[in-house]
Amino acid sequence: MEANPICLGLLFLIFSSTMAAISNAKTHYHDFVIQATPVKRLCKTHSTITVNGMYPGPTLEVNNGDTLVINVVNRARYNATIHWHGVRQMRTGWADGPEFVTQCPIRPGGSYTYRFTIQGQEGTLWWHAHSSWLRATVYGALIIRPKEGDSYPFPKPRRETPLLLGEWWDANPIDVVRQATRTGAAPNVSDAYTINGQPGDLYNCSSKDTIIVPVDSGETNLLRIINSGLNQQLFFTVANHKLTVVGADASYVKPFTTTVLMLGPGQTTDVLITADQLPARYYIAARAYASAQGAPFDNTTTTAILDYKSAPCPAKDVSVKPVMPNLPAFNDTATATAFSKSFRSPRKALVPTEIDENLFFTVGLGLNNCPIGSSPANCQGPNGTRFTASMNNVSFVLPSSFSLLQAHQQGIPGVFTTDFPGVPPVKFDYTGNVSQSLQQPVPGTKVYKLKYGARVQLVIQGTSIFTAENHPIHLHGYDFYIIAEGFGNFDPNKDTAKFNLVDPPLRNTASVPVGGWSVIRFVADNPGVWLMHCHLDVHITWGLAMAFIVENGVGELETLELPPADLPLC
Repeated sequence: MEANPICLGLLFLIFSSTMAAISNAKTHYHDFVIQATPVKRLCKTHSTITVNGMYPGPTLEVNNGDTLVINVVNRARYNATIHWHGVRQMRTGWADGPEFVTQCPIRPGGSYTYRFTIQGQEGTLWWHAHSSWLRATVYGALIIRPKEGDSYPFPKPRRETPLLLGEWWDANPIDVVRQATRTGAAPNVSDAYTINGQPGDLYNCSSKDTIIVPVDSGETNLLRIINSGLNQQLFFTVANHKLTVVGADASYVKPFTTTVLMLGPGQTTDVLITADQLPARYYIAARAYASAQGAPFDNTTTTAILDYKSAPCPAKDVSVKPVMPNLPAFNDTATATAFSKSFRSPRKALVPTEIDENLFFTVGLGLNNCPIGSSPANCQGPNGTRFTASMNNVSFVLPSSFSLLQAHQQGIPGVFTTDFPGVPPVKFDYTGNVSQSLQQPVPGTKVYKLKYGARVQLVIQGTSIFTAENHPIHLHGYDFYIIAEGFGNFDPNKDTAKFNLVDPPLRNTASVPVGGWSVIRFVADNPGVWLMHCHLDVHITWGLAMAFIVENGVGELETLELPPADLPLC
């Protein structure tokens, strides 16, 4: 029987295009040296932990399909790891980075090489330290462009500018968190917000270093905005300009236009901005969305300047302030919610419709009573308590002798248990007046097991046990569809009618509304151990985290890779 020449031709074309895509993929090699560097901000110089002496650290630029090999050398006096936030890490969980979850930390004087491939992701991600509060200054952008020969699904912008929003402490952030951990109190808030490491000219000693973003009249630019702040959701805007959102968390979205963004820590948003105003200087600005009632927060504003190159000389006079935008009030939940609900996938999404695991996790803050005889110095939370946080009443405790992934892969007993509850141990009015008895989470290193290929629905329910707050919940190793969100207690009898199974957005970090809930779905197709946590670092410090173990499937392509030879030892 002779082969069909048309079929052979099609097979040849498919093979050729596949090989071309593989041959165009590149491997990028980088060296990251974590070290103390003198950094001056707000009139003072601090010995700041940086990568390669840069704050923020280096921007990594790759194409979809490329591989990164990054040798990290730790010359700081603290343990360190690097997390590649939002990278799917298919079968390469050893490169994910969270301390004591997928690896033991890189000790001072040690090194570790992260190796991973970008698969099917385009847009803006970022990298950051995932050990204590080092990520206050150890972070940078990760830009993923389309494959060679492919284009953006929107007109190519004239320029691209990453804008990393951060927080600056006029102190050593490690000392700030250590004091809070020792006393059980809330840590001091930051002293400034930053854009690309600079506070901007509304702060002392900051005018001459304010970030300038140049534009030509009429051109359209792509701003890649990253909230790399430690503990604060942020509103972002550009005076007198509209922003067209085209991507988030390295996934394209159905374009929509807005004047203000809200990003939780960990989230990224790609926007097109057209220079269609009178040539002048306009402030780019960010300040807090502080949703927790009564909680202290940094109530300052960071700025950069959108600078029209054709602006007349009087507009360039540094004594004349740029045009200032109207930013929402710090507690403007309506604006934050409207923005969050605007996201849609650009085409019909591959949302799992049949569900194998129907999970319900409560997330929130609480207080632990101090044991009788405890020193008052160690119990400086409200009324002599200690702050804590939990998921389903379990306050997550990191192991210290092995990483969770090592213990799972090598079958080491006693490191974790697999009894993390899939539903709250006690049902209550999650967002109402809550009993004192629910303020006592149980500490534990508990994980939840998922079979390879399991289709998961997870309701993430905020609580008001201590105070209701917007929680940016990040899942490592996965993107997920946010199919619904709302306020109050999730009601499966009526709220399932709100599910969007057609074009929900694909994200890696969900902003669970203050006093409300979000519902996400994903398929467990990446074997390994994957941390899920609140990206407010003070909350993960208090235990607002858990981990999924996704078991191996069938064959090599559904199996976790073996650990690299240079994996750090505990």
